[in-house]
Amino acid sequence: MTGIGRRTMLAGLAAAGLPRPALAQGARGRVVVVGGGFGGATAARVLHRAGLAVTLVEPAETYWACPFSNEVIAGLRPMAAQAFGYEALRASGVTVARTSAEAVDGAERRVRLADGSTLDYDRLILSPGIALRFDALPGYDAAAAEAMPHAWKAGAQTELLARQLAAMPEGGTVVLSVPGNPYRCPPGPYERASLIAYYLKTRKPRAKLIVLDAKDTFSKQKLFQQAWTTLYPDVLDYVPLAAGGQVTAVDPGAMTVATDFSTVKADVACIIPPQRAAPIAAAAGVADRSGWCPIDPVTFESRLVPRIHVIGDAAIAGAMPKSAFAANAQGKVCADAVIDLLAERAPVAPKLVNTCYSLVAPGYGISVAGVYHPDKGVLADVEGAGGTSPLDAPDAVRRQEAAYAEDWYRTITRAVFG
Repeated sequence: MTGIGRRTMLAGLAAAGLPRPALAQGARGRVVVVGGGFGGATAARVLHRAGLAVTLVEPAETYWACPFSNEVIAGLRPMAAQAFGYEALRASGVTVARTSAEAVDGAERRVRLADGSTLDYDRLILSPGIALRFDALPGYDAAAAEAMPHAWKAGAQTELLARQLAAMPEGGTVVLSVPGNPYRCPPGPYERASLIAYYLKTRKPRAKLIVLDAKDTFSKQKLFQQAWTTLYPDVLDYVPLAAGGQVTAVDPGAMTVATDFSTVKADVACIIPPQRAAPIAAAAGVADRSGWCPIDPVTFESRLVPRIHVIGDAAIAGAMPKSAFAANAQGKVCADAVIDLLAERAPVAPKLVNTCYSLVAPGYGISVAGVYHPDKGVLADVEGAGGTSPLDAPDAVRRQEAAYAEDWYRTITRAVFG
């Protein structure tokens, strides 16, 4: 099977999310799910279909999806296409508590909510996403993000960066700062660089984009750099760690970005800071010193606090990257494991799939896919089961992958939120 054929098949299997009703037999218990993104909403849906009492805790009425938000920044997509609500989940019978979780008592199995109420649980699933580490980069904090947006949480920041690009004078300089690993969506900054470069090439051809990277290697690197050489040779300047790409400080007042070797003046600066699991993970005691959450690769149960499971971006998932596709897959696997555990059955060791599409221009898509399984206490690659887009693929294949990306987005958002 070709690389693209394999990825298409895997994507279809992962998106299908076929229920396993036999798992629900004999299962009883109360499950609380914190976080209504691709992981948490998926887990809540699977648990409810199995007949369990499940409450989804999510403060936002609208979920703003990060996948495809780079297209919004480049003026290729309306922000409204990223908005999803929880009406369908409520209508299906899932209880949605529109508030946030503030504390977890693992011994008492109780979640304290911001509205003052509490929820008792037999199993708790945390899918809280990320927090931006504003303490990790001198000069960059929440206030600085209003001048130098990160746009790494979709919504107002996405629109802010799009407005800044549109208002930038012709001939201006855009600086994009990329953090070291780990962070949400490993290929995301490079897709963003590609689409910003497309925007500049087509709207402001005398402008420049400088990408400052705290790494020397990154996901789909050869594919991205081949595309940059072909499409954006006079627009995009990529500076890796070895050439002085690590940002050491920013000054939002002066609009400057400093590295060990130089200081760059920007007209628009997108600063993606280091990250960690969202605060509720630390409050629940499931985050370690890294700021992320170690888990059992079969059940996603925390290695630090029993009966709490962690999925999505917050989890330390071994070889499996932090992505919407991964969170969706983990939500299904974790929910099935919880159903088994509540029924006093041993969960089955899973195989999980991730496919990540990136657009480098309209009609030009590339992808990476992987299959993962528990091995020696972590999620490891299944050798030979994944791969990337062919480096020498013709234009028709790139167009096909771009279409696959659109199809995937429609399918997964409908399955999770529809």
